[in-house]
Amino acid sequence: MEMMPYLAELIGTMMLILLGDGVCANVNLNKSGMKGAGPIQITFAWGLAVLVPAFIFGTASGAHFNPALTIALAADGSMAWSLVPGYIVAQFAGAFLGACLVWVLFKKHFEDETLTPDQIRGVFCTGPSVPNMPLNILSEAIGTFVLVFAIKGIGQVGVATEILGETVLESYTGVVGFNYFLVFAIIVSIGMSLGGLTGYAINPARDIGPRLAHQVLPIKGKGPSNWKYAIVTAVGPVLGALAGVGLYAVLPWTI
Repeated sequence: MEMMPYLAELIGTMMLILLGDGVCANVNLNKSGMKGAGPIQITFAWGLAVLVPAFIFGTASGAHFNPALTIALAADGSMAWSLVPGYIVAQFAGAFLGACLVWVLFKKHFEDETLTPDQIRGVFCTGPSVPNMPLNILSEAIGTFVLVFAIKGIGQVGVATEILGETVLESYTGVVGFNYFLVFAIIVSIGMSLGGLTGYAINPARDIGPRLAHQVLPIKGKGPSNWKYAIVTAVGPVLGALAGVGLYAVLPWTI
C-alpha cells in the first residue's frame, strides 16, 4: 500500500492546525506578544495555514486536510472510496497532533490564571456566537458549500494563450501551485464574511481533533470541551461539501 498520501494528509493537517490554532493562541492568550491583534490576522493566518502545507503536499495527496472535502470528492468520483478511511484517520490524527504542539509551545501562556475556560477552549476548537443548533449547522454547511463549490470551480477559470499561432484555453490550475493561492483566497473570504457565526470550522478534523486534545491535555482551568457542539462541525461541513459537488456536477459547464 502506498503510504505517502496518508502521510501527506497526516503531516499536512498537523501543520494546518499548528498554524491555525497557533494564531488563535497568539492573538487571544493574555501573555502573548500579539494579544489583541484581532480577526483580520486570524482569518488571513487560517488561509495561510492551509496554503503552506498545500504547497508541500498537493501533489502527494491532493492536500485535502478535511474529511468533508475527502468524502465529497469520493462521492463525485474524483477519488476512490477505498482511500477515504485512511485519509480521514490521517486527518483527525494530524489535527490532534497539531493541537498538542500548540499546547506545548504556549504551555506557559496557558498557565495564566486570568484565562477563562472559553478563552482556553477557543484556542483549540470552534463555538457559536449565538448557540442555535439548526442555524449553526446551516452556517457550517453553507460555509463548506462555498469552499467545496469554489474549489471545484477553480477548474473553470481559464486564460487564452497564444501557442504557435493557435488560441488555446488553459486552466489556471495548470500553473503549478496557483490553485492553492485561490484556495487561500476562498478560505479568507469565508472567514471574513461568515466566520463570526460559528468560527467557520468548515472541516470536521479542524474542530474535533483539537477538541479531543483540549479534552485530554492537562490544562489548568480549561473547563468542559463542549462535545455537544461537535455535532455541528461533524454534520454541517459534510452536508455542505456534498451539496457543493452535487451542484457543480449538474451545471452545464462549457469547459
